[in-house]
Amino acid sequence: QVRLVESGGGLVQAGGSLRLSCLASGDIFSIFTFNTMGWYRQAPGKQRELVATITSGGRPNYADSVKGRFTISTDNTKNTIYLQMTSLKPEDAAVYSCNADRVLKRSATAWEYDCWGQGTQVTVSS
Repeated sequence: QVRLVESGGGLVQAGGSLRLSCLASGDIFSIFTFNTMGWYRQAPGKQRELVATITSGGRPNYADSVKGRFTISTDNTKNTIYLQMTSLKPEDAAVYSCNADRVLKRSATAWEYDCWGQGTQVTVSS
Protein backbone atom coordinates (compact mmCIF):
# COMPACT_ATOMS: atom_id res chain seq x y z
CA GLN A 1 0.00 0.00 0.00
CA VAL A 2 1.21 3.49 -0.81
CA ARG A 3 1.22 5.91 2.09
CA LEU A 4 1.40 9.67 1.91
CA VAL A 5 2.05 11.38 5.22
CA GLU A 6 1.87 15.14 5.61
CA SER A 7 3.62 17.12 8.28
CA GLY A 8 4.59 20.67 9.08
CA GLY A 9 1.22 22.14 9.89
CA GLY A 10 0.56 24.18 12.98
CA LEU A 11 -0.48 27.52 14.37
CA VAL A 12 1.08 30.64 12.89
CA GLN A 13 0.31 34.33 13.03
CA ALA A 14 -0.91 36.12 9.95
CA GLY A 15 2.07 37.08 7.82
CA GLY A 16 4.04 34.08 9.00
CA SER A 17 5.37 31.07 7.14
CA LEU A 18 5.12 27.31 7.26
CA ARG A 19 6.59 24.52 5.18
CA LEU A 20 4.49 21.44 4.67
CA SER A 21 6.02 18.10 3.72
CA CYS A 22 4.44 15.07 2.10
CA LEU A 23 6.49 11.91 2.50
CA ALA A 24 5.69 8.87 0.41
CA SER A 25 6.42 5.44 1.79
CA GLY A 26 5.25 1.87 1.68
CA ASP A 27 4.86 -0.21 -1.42
CA ILE A 28 6.40 2.26 -3.84
CA PHE A 29 9.04 2.06 -6.49
CA SER A 30 9.31 5.82 -6.48
CA ILE A 31 6.88 8.60 -5.76
CA PHE A 32 8.28 10.36 -8.78
CA THR A 33 6.39 8.21 -11.22
CA PHE A 34 3.38 10.46 -10.88
CA ASN A 35 1.97 12.59 -13.64
CA THR A 36 0.82 15.23 -11.22
CA MET A 37 1.15 15.68 -7.48
CA GLY A 38 -0.51 18.39 -5.56
CA TRP A 39 -1.61 20.02 -2.38
CA TYR A 40 -5.27 20.56 -1.59
CA ARG A 41 -6.99 22.15 1.35
CA GLN A 42 -10.35 22.01 3.01
CA ALA A 43 -11.63 24.50 5.52
CA PRO A 44 -14.62 23.73 7.77
CA GLY A 45 -17.88 23.99 5.88
CA LYS A 46 -16.13 24.41 2.55
CA GLN A 47 -15.31 22.13 -0.34
CA ARG A 48 -11.80 20.86 -0.87
CA GLU A 49 -9.88 23.12 -3.20
CA LEU A 50 -6.70 22.85 -5.16
CA VAL A 51 -3.79 24.83 -3.77
CA ALA A 52 -0.86 23.85 -5.98
CA THR A 53 0.20 21.06 -8.28
CA ILE A 54 3.42 20.03 -9.94
CA THR A 55 3.90 17.82 -12.94
CA SER A 56 6.50 15.13 -13.36
CA GLY A 57 8.31 17.60 -15.56
CA GLY A 58 8.46 20.10 -12.73
CA ARG A 59 5.83 22.51 -13.97
CA PRO A 60 3.95 24.11 -11.08
CA ASN A 61 0.43 25.42 -11.06
CA TYR A 62 -1.12 27.52 -8.33
CA ALA A 63 -4.54 28.65 -7.26
CA ASP A 64 -4.93 32.37 -7.81
CA SER A 65 -5.39 32.88 -4.10
CA VAL A 66 -1.88 31.63 -3.29
CA LYS A 67 0.15 32.76 -6.29
CA GLY A 68 3.24 34.61 -5.23
CA ARG A 69 2.96 33.33 -1.66
CA PHE A 70 3.18 29.53 -1.91
CA THR A 71 5.78 27.39 -3.64
CA ILE A 72 5.50 23.69 -4.43
CA SER A 73 8.67 21.68 -4.83
CA THR A 74 9.98 18.13 -4.79
CA ASP A 75 12.97 16.26 -3.42
CA ASN A 76 13.63 13.16 -5.48
CA THR A 77 16.11 11.82 -2.97
CA LYS A 78 13.60 11.88 -0.15
CA ASN A 79 10.38 10.85 -1.91
CA THR A 80 8.94 14.08 -0.62
CA ILE A 81 7.07 17.07 -1.93
CA TYR A 82 6.88 20.35 -0.13
CA LEU A 83 4.63 23.36 0.09
CA GLN A 84 6.38 26.48 1.27
CA MET A 85 3.77 28.94 2.48
CA THR A 86 4.60 32.57 3.19
CA SER A 87 2.58 35.67 4.01
CA LEU A 88 -0.10 33.45 5.48
CA LYS A 89 -3.59 34.84 5.88
CA PRO A 90 -6.42 33.71 8.15
CA GLU A 91 -8.27 32.49 5.06
CA ASP A 92 -5.43 30.03 4.41
CA ALA A 93 -6.42 28.08 7.51
CA ALA A 94 -7.50 24.56 6.55
CA VAL A 95 -6.51 20.93 6.55
CA TYR A 96 -3.89 20.52 3.84
CA SER A 97 -3.59 17.19 2.07
CA CYS A 98 -1.27 15.93 -0.61
CA ASN A 99 -2.28 13.83 -3.56
CA ALA A 100 -0.52 11.80 -6.20
CA ASP A 101 -2.50 10.88 -9.28
CA ARG A 102 -0.54 7.65 -9.65
CA VAL A 103 2.40 5.91 -8.05
CA LEU A 104 4.38 2.98 -9.40
CA LYS A 105 4.52 0.21 -6.83
CA ARG A 106 7.67 -1.56 -5.75
CA SER A 107 7.11 -4.39 -8.22
CA ALA A 108 7.47 -1.78 -10.96
CA THR A 109 4.60 -3.50 -12.74
CA ALA A 110 1.57 -2.20 -10.88
CA TRP A 111 0.22 1.23 -10.11
CA GLU A 112 -1.77 2.75 -7.32
CA TYR A 113 -4.01 5.61 -8.35
CA ASP A 114 -5.37 8.72 -6.65
CA CYS A 115 -3.33 8.47 -3.46
CA TRP A 116 -4.16 10.79 -0.58
CA GLY A 117 -2.61 11.57 2.75
CA GLN A 118 -4.65 12.21 5.88
CA GLY A 119 -3.81 15.87 6.04
CA THR A 120 -2.15 18.36 8.33
CA GLN A 121 -3.91 21.24 10.04
CA VAL A 122 -2.85 24.80 9.34
CA THR A 123 -4.24 27.48 11.62
CA VAL A 124 -3.57 31.17 11.03
CA SER A 125 -4.34 33.68 13.74
CA SER A 126 -5.15 37.27 12.87
